[in-house]
Amino acid sequence: MTLTRRHLLATAAVAAIGLPLAACSTGPSNTAAPAAPAASAAYPVTVTHAFGETTITAPPTRVATVSWVNADVALALGVVPVGMPKDEYGGNAAGSTPWKDTALAAAGAAIGTGRAPAQYSEADGVNDNAIAAATPDLILAAYSGLTREEYDKLSKIAPVVAYPKVAYGTPWQESTALIGKALGRDAEATDLIARTEKTIADKAAQYPQLKGKTFIYGNLEPAKGGVNVYTANDNRPRFLTSIGMTQAPVVAANTKDEAFFFPWSAERADELESDVFATWVPDSKTAGQIISDPLLGQIPAVRRGALVADSDNTLTLAISASSPLSLPWALDTFLPQLAAAADKVS
Repeated sequence: MTLTRRHLLATAAVAAIGLPLAACSTGPSNTAAPAAPAASAAYPVTVTHAFGETTITAPPTRVATVSWVNADVALALGVVPVGMPKDEYGGNAAGSTPWKDTALAAAGAAIGTGRAPAQYSEADGVNDNAIAAATPDLILAAYSGLTREEYDKLSKIAPVVAYPKVAYGTPWQESTALIGKALGRDAEATDLIARTEKTIADKAAQYPQLKGKTFIYGNLEPAKGGVNVYTANDNRPRFLTSIGMTQAPVVAANTKDEAFFFPWSAERADELESDVFATWVPDSKTAGQIISDPLLGQIPAVRRGALVADSDNTLTLAISASSPLSLPWALDTFLPQLAAAADKVS
Protein backbone atom coordinates (compact mmCIF):
# COMPACT_ATOMS: atom_id res chain seq x y z
CA MET A 1 0.00 0.00 0.00
CA THR A 2 1.46 3.38 -0.98
CA LEU A 3 0.43 6.33 1.15
CA THR A 4 1.50 9.95 0.96
CA ARG A 5 0.89 12.62 3.58
CA ARG A 6 -1.29 14.58 1.17
CA HIS A 7 -3.41 11.50 0.40
CA LEU A 8 -3.71 10.47 4.03
CA LEU A 9 -4.75 13.86 5.29
CA ALA A 10 -6.88 14.78 2.33
CA THR A 11 -8.99 11.70 2.82
CA ALA A 12 -8.43 12.48 6.46
CA ALA A 13 -8.14 10.24 7.80
CA VAL A 14 -4.87 9.51 7.57
CA ALA A 15 -6.85 10.32 7.60
CA ALA A 16 -12.22 15.46 15.12
CA ILE A 17 -13.89 26.44 23.42
CA GLY A 18 -13.12 28.20 25.89
CA LEU A 19 -10.34 30.40 24.58
CA PRO A 20 -11.14 34.10 24.54
CA LEU A 21 -11.21 35.74 21.11
CA ALA A 22 -10.60 39.30 20.09
CA ALA A 23 -13.25 40.75 17.81
CA CYS A 24 -10.95 42.01 15.07
CA SER A 25 -11.81 41.02 11.54
CA THR A 26 -10.24 41.14 8.12
CA GLY A 27 -13.28 39.56 6.46
CA PRO A 28 -14.28 40.44 2.91
CA SER A 29 -17.25 42.63 3.83
CA ASN A 30 -15.70 44.02 6.98
CA THR A 31 -16.58 47.64 7.70
CA ALA A 32 -14.50 47.83 10.89
CA ALA A 33 -10.91 49.00 11.02
CA PRO A 34 -8.31 46.46 9.83
CA ALA A 35 -6.96 44.13 12.48
CA ALA A 36 -4.06 45.84 14.21
CA PRO A 37 -0.91 44.07 15.37
CA ALA A 38 0.09 43.95 19.00
CA ALA A 39 1.59 47.19 20.24
CA SER A 40 4.99 45.55 20.63
CA ALA A 41 5.08 44.32 17.03
CA ALA A 42 7.57 45.89 14.68
CA TYR A 43 7.64 45.53 10.92
CA PRO A 44 9.16 44.39 8.67
CA VAL A 45 8.95 40.82 10.00
CA THR A 46 10.92 37.99 8.41
CA VAL A 47 9.79 34.37 8.76
CA THR A 48 12.08 31.46 7.86
CA HIS A 49 10.49 28.34 6.36
CA ALA A 50 11.16 25.31 4.15
CA PHE A 51 11.35 27.41 0.96
CA GLY A 52 13.53 30.19 2.33
CA GLU A 53 12.45 33.43 3.95
CA THR A 54 9.36 35.61 3.68
CA THR A 55 9.44 39.26 4.68
CA ILE A 56 6.19 40.95 5.67
CA THR A 57 6.73 44.68 5.32
CA ALA A 58 3.62 45.99 7.04
CA PRO A 59 0.88 44.75 9.38
CA PRO A 60 -1.39 42.45 7.33
CA THR A 61 -5.03 43.42 7.03
CA ARG A 62 -6.31 40.74 4.63
CA VAL A 63 -5.23 37.22 5.57
CA ALA A 64 -5.99 34.07 3.57
CA THR A 65 -5.17 30.50 4.59
CA VAL A 66 -4.59 27.10 3.02
CA SER A 67 -4.88 23.58 4.43
CA TRP A 68 -6.06 22.96 7.99
CA VAL A 69 -4.92 24.60 11.25
CA ASN A 70 -3.90 27.99 9.84
CA ALA A 71 -7.41 29.51 9.90
CA ASP A 72 -7.93 28.07 13.40
CA VAL A 73 -4.79 29.78 14.68
CA ALA A 74 -5.64 33.10 13.04
CA LEU A 75 -9.11 33.00 14.59
CA ALA A 76 -7.72 32.08 18.00
CA LEU A 77 -5.44 35.12 17.73
CA GLY A 78 -8.41 37.36 16.92
CA VAL A 79 -8.03 37.64 13.15
CA VAL A 80 -10.82 36.57 10.79
CA PRO A 81 -9.38 35.49 7.42
CA VAL A 82 -10.69 36.99 4.19
CA GLY A 83 -10.51 33.48 2.73
CA MET A 84 -10.08 29.95 4.07
CA PRO A 85 -10.59 26.39 2.79
CA LYS A 86 -13.81 24.51 3.33
CA ASP A 87 -13.53 21.65 5.80
CA GLU A 88 -14.49 18.93 3.34
CA TYR A 89 -13.43 16.10 5.62
CA GLY A 90 -14.92 16.18 9.10
CA GLY A 91 -16.75 19.41 8.42
CA ASN A 92 -20.40 20.31 8.76
CA ALA A 93 -22.93 21.42 6.14
CA ALA A 94 -21.38 24.89 6.15
CA GLY A 95 -17.94 23.49 5.33
CA SER A 96 -16.74 24.42 8.79
CA THR A 97 -16.14 22.79 12.19
CA PRO A 98 -17.73 23.29 15.61
CA TRP A 99 -14.64 25.03 17.01
CA LYS A 100 -14.31 27.30 13.98
CA ASP A 101 -18.01 28.15 14.10
CA THR A 102 -17.68 29.18 17.75
CA ALA A 103 -14.71 31.42 16.99
CA LEU A 104 -16.37 33.01 13.95
CA ALA A 105 -19.57 33.69 15.88
CA ALA A 106 -17.60 35.30 18.70
CA ALA A 107 -15.92 37.59 16.15
CA GLY A 108 -19.23 38.51 14.50
CA ALA A 109 -18.29 36.69 11.31
CA ALA A 110 -20.37 33.50 11.32
CA ILE A 111 -20.58 31.54 8.09
CA GLY A 112 -23.41 32.95 5.99
CA THR A 113 -23.10 36.51 7.31
CA GLY A 114 -21.61 39.49 5.53
CA ARG A 115 -18.36 39.42 7.49
CA ALA A 116 -17.73 35.69 7.03
CA PRO A 117 -14.56 34.56 5.23
CA ALA A 118 -14.82 33.48 1.62
CA GLN A 119 -14.56 29.67 1.47
CA TYR A 120 -12.93 27.65 -1.27
CA SER A 121 -12.47 23.99 -2.04
CA GLU A 122 -9.08 22.29 -1.82
CA ALA A 123 -10.37 18.96 -3.10
CA ASP A 124 -8.03 19.29 -6.10
CA GLY A 125 -5.15 20.95 -4.26
CA VAL A 126 -4.31 24.53 -3.37
CA ASN A 127 -6.92 26.83 -4.91
CA ASP A 128 -4.72 29.71 -6.02
CA ASN A 129 -7.47 31.28 -8.17
CA ALA A 130 -9.89 31.53 -5.26
CA ILE A 131 -7.15 32.80 -2.99
CA ALA A 132 -6.22 35.49 -5.51
CA ALA A 133 -9.89 36.52 -5.73
CA ALA A 134 -9.85 37.21 -1.98
CA THR A 135 -7.03 39.76 -2.55
CA PRO A 136 -5.01 38.85 0.55
CA ASP A 137 -1.90 40.66 1.69
CA LEU A 138 -0.67 37.56 3.58
CA ILE A 139 -1.18 33.82 3.02
CA LEU A 140 -0.80 31.46 5.98
CA ALA A 141 0.44 27.93 5.29
CA ALA A 142 2.49 27.16 8.41
CA TYR A 143 0.77 23.76 8.55
CA SER A 144 0.38 22.53 4.99
CA GLY A 145 1.76 20.35 2.24
CA LEU A 146 2.73 23.11 -0.17
CA THR A 147 5.00 22.08 -3.01
CA ARG A 148 7.65 24.44 -4.32
CA GLU A 149 5.49 25.09 -7.37
CA GLU A 150 2.45 25.92 -5.25
CA TYR A 151 4.53 28.17 -3.00
CA ASP A 152 5.88 30.07 -6.00
CA LYS A 153 2.37 30.56 -7.43
CA LEU A 154 0.99 31.82 -4.13
CA SER A 155 3.97 34.12 -3.61
CA LYS A 156 2.91 36.03 -6.73
CA ILE A 157 -0.35 36.83 -4.94
CA ALA A 158 0.98 37.77 -1.48
CA PRO A 159 3.76 36.88 0.98
CA VAL A 160 3.44 33.26 2.11
CA VAL A 161 4.27 31.78 5.51
CA ALA A 162 5.08 28.16 4.59
CA TYR A 163 5.79 25.24 6.92
CA PRO A 164 9.18 25.35 8.67
CA LYS A 165 10.57 21.92 7.76
CA VAL A 166 8.30 18.99 6.93
CA ALA A 167 5.08 19.03 4.93
CA TYR A 168 2.12 18.50 7.30
CA GLY A 169 4.63 18.00 10.11
CA THR A 170 4.40 21.29 11.99
CA PRO A 171 3.39 20.92 15.66
CA TRP A 172 0.46 23.16 16.56
CA GLN A 173 2.65 25.12 18.98
CA GLU A 174 5.09 25.97 16.18
CA SER A 175 2.29 26.86 13.76
CA THR A 176 0.87 29.18 16.40
CA ALA A 177 4.22 30.85 17.05
CA LEU A 178 4.93 31.34 13.33
CA ILE A 179 1.50 32.76 12.60
CA GLY A 180 1.66 34.95 15.68
CA LYS A 181 4.95 36.41 14.47
CA ALA A 182 3.57 37.06 10.97
CA LEU A 183 0.47 38.77 12.41
CA GLY A 184 2.48 40.88 14.83
CA ARG A 185 0.98 39.01 17.76
CA ASP A 186 3.94 37.20 19.28
CA ALA A 187 2.88 37.81 22.87
CA GLU A 188 -0.67 36.70 22.18
CA ALA A 189 0.61 33.54 20.49
CA THR A 190 2.84 32.72 23.45
CA ASP A 191 -0.10 33.18 25.80
CA LEU A 192 -2.40 31.12 23.56
CA ILE A 193 0.07 28.22 23.53
CA ALA A 194 0.43 28.33 27.32
CA ARG A 195 -3.35 28.45 27.89
CA THR A 196 -4.01 25.62 25.48
CA GLU A 197 -1.32 23.43 27.02
CA LYS A 198 -2.77 24.13 30.47
CA THR A 199 -6.26 23.19 29.28
CA ILE A 200 -4.91 19.90 27.93
CA ALA A 201 -2.94 19.19 31.11
CA ASP A 202 -5.89 20.01 33.39
CA LYS A 203 -8.26 17.76 31.45
CA ALA A 204 -5.73 14.93 31.24
CA ALA A 205 -5.20 15.10 35.00
CA GLN A 206 -8.80 13.93 35.40
CA TYR A 207 -7.73 10.58 33.90
CA PRO A 208 -4.66 9.50 35.92
CA GLN A 209 -4.80 6.00 34.40
CA LEU A 210 -3.40 7.47 31.18
CA LYS A 211 -0.12 8.65 32.67
CA GLY A 212 2.80 6.47 31.58
CA LYS A 213 0.69 4.07 29.52
CA THR A 214 2.35 3.07 26.28
CA PHE A 215 0.51 3.60 23.02
CA ILE A 216 0.64 3.02 19.30
CA TYR A 217 -1.38 5.26 17.01
CA GLY A 218 -1.89 3.61 13.66
CA ASN A 219 -4.09 3.05 10.66
CA LEU A 220 -5.65 -0.41 10.42
CA GLU A 221 -7.48 -1.56 7.30
CA PRO A 222 -8.86 -5.08 7.78
CA ALA A 223 -10.24 -5.23 4.24
CA LYS A 224 -6.74 -4.70 2.84
CA GLY A 225 -4.71 -6.31 5.60
CA GLY A 226 -2.95 -2.98 6.02
CA VAL A 227 -1.10 -1.59 9.01
CA ASN A 228 0.53 1.84 9.13
CA VAL A 229 2.05 3.17 12.34
CA TYR A 230 2.35 6.90 13.00
CA THR A 231 5.64 8.14 14.41
CA ALA A 232 6.51 10.91 16.85
CA ASN A 233 6.68 13.24 13.82
CA ASP A 234 2.88 13.12 13.50
CA ASN A 235 0.36 15.21 15.45
CA ARG A 236 -1.62 12.24 16.75
CA PRO A 237 1.24 10.66 18.72
CA ARG A 238 2.32 14.15 19.76
CA PHE A 239 -1.09 14.66 21.32
CA LEU A 240 -1.01 11.38 23.22
CA THR A 241 2.46 12.22 24.50
CA SER A 242 1.21 15.62 25.66
CA ILE A 243 -1.39 14.00 27.92
CA GLY A 244 1.24 11.89 29.67
CA MET A 245 1.23 8.71 27.61
CA THR A 246 4.42 7.16 26.19
CA GLN A 247 4.95 6.00 22.65
CA ALA A 248 5.71 2.28 22.49
CA PRO A 249 9.40 1.36 21.99
CA VAL A 250 8.59 -0.55 18.79
CA VAL A 251 7.65 2.75 17.13
CA ALA A 252 10.87 4.55 17.94
CA ALA A 253 12.88 1.51 16.89
CA ASN A 254 11.31 1.56 13.42
CA THR A 255 11.12 5.32 12.76
CA LYS A 256 13.37 6.59 9.99
CA ASP A 257 14.42 10.24 10.00
CA GLU A 258 11.42 12.55 9.60
CA ALA A 259 8.94 9.94 8.35
CA PHE A 260 5.48 10.44 9.83
CA PHE A 261 4.49 6.79 9.44
CA PHE A 262 5.91 3.41 8.53
CA PRO A 263 4.16 0.34 7.10
CA TRP A 264 4.00 -2.85 9.15
CA SER A 265 3.23 -6.35 7.99
CA ALA A 266 -0.09 -7.66 9.26
CA GLU A 267 1.63 -11.03 9.67
CA ARG A 268 3.71 -9.39 12.42
CA ALA A 269 0.79 -7.64 14.09
CA ASP A 270 1.39 -9.54 17.32
CA GLU A 271 4.74 -7.68 17.68
CA LEU A 272 3.02 -4.28 17.98
CA GLU A 273 3.20 -4.29 21.77
CA SER A 274 1.64 -1.39 23.67
CA ASP A 275 -0.88 -0.79 26.44
CA VAL A 276 -3.30 1.03 24.13
CA PHE A 277 -3.73 1.00 20.35
CA ALA A 278 -5.51 4.02 18.83
CA THR A 279 -6.76 4.27 15.27
CA TRP A 280 -9.33 6.07 13.13
CA VAL A 281 -11.89 4.05 11.21
CA PRO A 282 -14.36 5.06 8.47
CA ASP A 283 -17.35 3.69 10.40
CA SER A 284 -18.22 1.90 13.62
CA LYS A 285 -18.45 -1.54 12.03
CA THR A 286 -14.77 -1.43 11.09
CA ALA A 287 -13.79 -1.65 14.76
CA GLY A 288 -15.49 -5.04 14.98
CA GLN A 289 -13.77 -6.15 11.80
CA ILE A 290 -10.39 -5.25 13.30
CA ILE A 291 -11.11 -7.21 16.47
CA SER A 292 -12.24 -10.29 14.56
CA ASP A 293 -9.50 -10.12 11.92
CA PRO A 294 -7.24 -13.20 12.27
CA LEU A 295 -4.09 -11.05 12.01
CA LEU A 296 -5.00 -7.56 13.22
CA GLY A 297 -6.88 -9.09 16.12
CA GLN A 298 -3.53 -10.37 17.40
CA ILE A 299 -2.24 -6.88 18.16
CA PRO A 300 -1.74 -7.18 21.95
CA ALA A 301 -3.82 -4.13 22.86
CA VAL A 302 -6.62 -5.18 20.51
CA ARG A 303 -6.61 -8.67 22.01
CA ARG A 304 -6.95 -7.16 25.52
CA GLY A 305 -9.81 -4.90 24.50
CA ALA A 306 -7.66 -1.76 24.68
CA LEU A 307 -8.45 -0.58 21.15
CA VAL A 308 -9.61 3.01 20.62
CA ALA A 309 -11.23 3.11 17.18
CA ASP A 310 -12.47 6.60 16.38
CA SER A 311 -15.23 6.66 13.75
CA ASP A 312 -16.13 10.34 14.21
CA ASN A 313 -14.60 12.20 11.26
CA THR A 314 -14.77 15.53 13.06
CA LEU A 315 -12.92 14.13 16.05
CA THR A 316 -10.35 12.56 13.72
CA LEU A 317 -9.77 15.95 12.12
CA ALA A 318 -9.49 17.68 15.50
CA ILE A 319 -6.64 15.42 16.58
CA SER A 320 -4.82 14.86 13.27
CA ALA A 321 -4.90 18.53 12.22
CA SER A 322 -4.61 19.77 15.77
CA SER A 323 -4.86 23.45 16.66
CA PRO A 324 -5.43 25.63 19.74
CA LEU A 325 -9.14 25.56 18.89
CA SER A 326 -9.61 21.92 17.89
CA LEU A 327 -7.79 20.23 20.77
CA PRO A 328 -9.82 21.78 23.62
CA TRP A 329 -12.95 20.87 21.68
CA ALA A 330 -11.83 17.23 21.34
CA LEU A 331 -10.76 16.54 24.92
CA ASP A 332 -14.10 15.71 26.51
CA THR A 333 -14.80 13.10 23.84
CA PHE A 334 -11.39 11.58 23.20
CA LEU A 335 -9.93 11.39 26.71
CA PRO A 336 -12.70 9.14 28.11
CA GLN A 337 -12.20 6.74 25.18
CA LEU A 338 -8.47 6.56 25.87
CA ALA A 339 -9.05 6.15 29.61
CA ALA A 340 -11.49 3.25 29.05
CA ALA A 341 -8.82 1.52 26.98
CA ALA A 342 -6.13 2.22 29.59
CA ASP A 343 -8.35 0.62 32.22
CA LYS A 344 -7.94 -2.67 30.36
CA VAL A 345 -4.27 -2.81 31.35
CA SER A 346 -3.86 -5.14 34.29
